[in-house]
Amino acid sequence: MYLEVIREIMEKPDWNPKRVAKDGCGLPTVSNTVDELAIMFAGLVRQKDQDWIWEAMNKHPDLIGGFNRLDSTCLKAGEGTLIAKEGADGLLGLAIEHEDWPKGLGIVIKIAHGWNSQATWYVARAVLGVLGIGLRNPYPLHRQKAFIVPRVVPEIYLEDLEQVVTWDEWDPNRDSFSIDWKEYSDAMTRSDPFSNEGA
Repeated sequence: MYLEVIREIMEKPDWNPKRVAKDGCGLPTVSNTVDELAIMFAGLVRQKDQDWIWEAMNKHPDLIGGFNRLDSTCLKAGEGTLIAKEGADGLLGLAIEHEDWPKGLGIVIKIAHGWNSQATWYVARAVLGVLGIGLRNPYPLHRQKAFIVPRVVPEIYLEDLEQVVTWDEWDPNRDSFSIDWKEYSDAMTRSDPFSNEGA
C-alpha cells in the first residue's frame, strides 16, 4: 500500500526502491535519492487538500520538531504556505505552495557531512528568502558571514539571493515563554503533601 502512495506522489507508477529498511518506530523506510525526496515533497503540495496533515502541521508547528527547531520555525514563517520536516543526518524537506511553481515546489536540503543545524538553517534561510518567506536565524555569527553559493537557487532568483541577510540579531529567548519559579513553586506546593492520596 505505502509503495503505491509513494509512486502516486512521485507520478512514477513503476518506481521501486533500491532498499527497504525498518526505522526506529518499526515502519518501513524506503531508500530515496535527494531528487526523489524533492519530487515527493512537491507532490505533498498537490495533495495537501486530500487529508488533514498539511493543516495539522501548520496549526501545531511546535509539535513537529519542537520550539526553536528548524522545521517548526519554517512552518511558522511560511504562514500556511509550506510544510517542513527535518530528517536524519542533516536533512530538511520542504513542500512549498508558490506562484512560480504551480505544481508544487519540493526542496530537500542535505548537508553532506551530516547534521549541522547551523549550516542547514543558513541554507534554508537563503532558499526560503528568495521565495519571499522570511526565516529568522537563531545562530549569532561572531565576525563571520554565511556565504550561500549561487547554484543553491535557480538563476531567476540570483538577484533576490543577494538581498537575503544570512544573519540577524534575533534573541532566541524573545520567543520562549518563562514562568516565575517562585510563583510556580508556591502554586504546586501543598501544606499536606499526601492530601491527594485519600484516606
